[in-house]
Amino acid sequence: MATTQQTRSRRINLRASAPQETLIRAGAKVRGVNITDFILESACTRAEQVIADQTTFALSPQQWRAFTDALDRPPLAKPKLRLQKLLSEKSVLER
Repeated sequence: MATTQQTRSRRINLRASAPQETLIRAGAKVRGVNITDFILESACTRAEQVIADQTTFALSPQQWRAFTDALDRPPLAKPKLRLQKLLSEKSVLER
């Protein structure tokens, strides 16, 4: 989650059961943050996970063929890539 402070101009209302509120307050206290910060941090982290875990996407038949063709193509070997060069050199500790 982005850690930069941004002006909060939007309101999100929610209802919780007594045990949920107790749990959230305890979590916020342990983290040393207020309840709003705790809820926002938790919700944004979870939202990022859900978005990153999305595995379903829709393609037209033409897009699907292009996608599978790209996957089936053999990888291109590009000589002297920076990473290959870096890994073939002695490290600072080996010099």
